[in-house]
Amino acid sequence: MIIKILIGALLVFMIYNLFKAMTVMMKDDPNQPPMSKFIGRRVFTSALIVILILVAVATGLIQPNPRPY
Repeated sequence: MIIKILIGALLVFMIYNLFKAMTVMMKDDPNQPPMSKFIGRRVFTSALIVILILVAVATGLIQPNPRPY
């Protein structure tokens, strides 16, 4: 159960960074951090989620759906 909560929290963090990058792009304020900082966090979070899911499936913490159709 903790793995699912952690994945959900990481997904929320990823969406937050996506919208934060959008606001930085729309404002174009030179005093704010660059948009690439937030996009980079989003990409890193996506990779972390994929690795976490793969490790959780490999160790048996979560089970994939046996018949997805």
